[in-house]
Amino acid sequence: MGNIAPYVVVLVVGALITLVANRPARIISLKVGYCAQPDERKVHEKVTPYGGGAAMFVGFCLALLVAFAIPSLRLIITSSHEMMGVLIATGVIFVVGVIDDFREMSAPAKVAGQFLAASVLYLSGCTMYQLKLPFAGFIVLGPSILPIITAVWVFALCNAVNLIDGLDGLAGGIVAIASGTLCVYGLRLEDLGLLPTTNVGPLIAALTCGISLGFLRDNFYPAKLFMGDAGALMLGLLMSASTMVIGGRTPPASGQTFFFFAPLLIPVFILGVPLLDATWAFIRRTASGQGFNTPDKDHIHHRLMRLGHGHRRTVIILWLWTALLCGFVLAPIFDARVNVFIPLGVALLLIGLFTWFSPLLRHRVARHETTEDSPGHAAR
Repeated sequence: MGNIAPYVVVLVVGALITLVANRPARIISLKVGYCAQPDERKVHEKVTPYGGGAAMFVGFCLALLVAFAIPSLRLIITSSHEMMGVLIATGVIFVVGVIDDFREMSAPAKVAGQFLAASVLYLSGCTMYQLKLPFAGFIVLGPSILPIITAVWVFALCNAVNLIDGLDGLAGGIVAIASGTLCVYGLRLEDLGLLPTTNVGPLIAALTCGISLGFLRDNFYPAKLFMGDAGALMLGLLMSASTMVIGGRTPPASGQTFFFFAPLLIPVFILGVPLLDATWAFIRRTASGQGFNTPDKDHIHHRLMRLGHGHRRTVIILWLWTALLCGFVLAPIFDARVNVFIPLGVALLLIGLFTWFSPLLRHRVARHETTEDSPGHAAR
């Protein structure tokens, strides 16, 4: 992967600019009252400024300018209107997030803003062209269905990242790991001749990874700065854009990795933590008659903390889980022999998750412990 050096440069520049921008973003947020107030449904216990989203947006824009100054990356940026569409869509979703942080937009208005950003991506051509599903074959997406699929994809990833942003450093770390993995995966596909070298996906992923890493220093527990909805929605949009132009444009191939049979399963793996959490939140809230945007404290990270893990340990556990899932994606594309271990690894993960989080199992354990602690049981 000799073409990785320019992407590393952009990643490092994005991280450094975001890191430097964190401090002024924090100061300005405190002055204008752009802060998160503690309440019963939040984990943090003191007023904490937002502004991390603004720092990341500045880092993204300036790192993109640096990318434009690198000849090999300038060719990618100018080969289509896709990168301009990503920049505009990022600005749209950032503004939507800032308004929501200040005024708590209604759910329909927030969704409309996400669909507007998705429309910008679609109109600029930054979207998927095809679906490749196991046992269903290769499906070329027509212009009638493509806007809907693009909007749904953006909505899903934006809200997945937003929902997982409940502990200091959690969302930023997961997105950094996932986007870094996606960048390497896309560049490897280019080496194998399965993606054109002008694909913007790896560049978007490198920028996303850089700004996430730069934000983490001030966001890790105890956080000095939050990303807010402005940052979470922005990271979700960038992840949706990069996954669409990589996973939704991989041509038919075989023999190298399981994910060639369904490239759009890649983001499901590398973003397994937030997507699983979002899916479970939707099921949980729908079953209880609540709206999807109704906040609660039953997310994966809340459950881990109730199991006795501290704030930092919970975050690190979920980072490691994300890294393991990303390893399932990357390893086979460099060594096909690893393919044989993927089904076993996935099965072990599912068994572990069921054991760890199953409400039925926890209920039985709690009932068993209560029975053992009862006076009658002790007497016997």
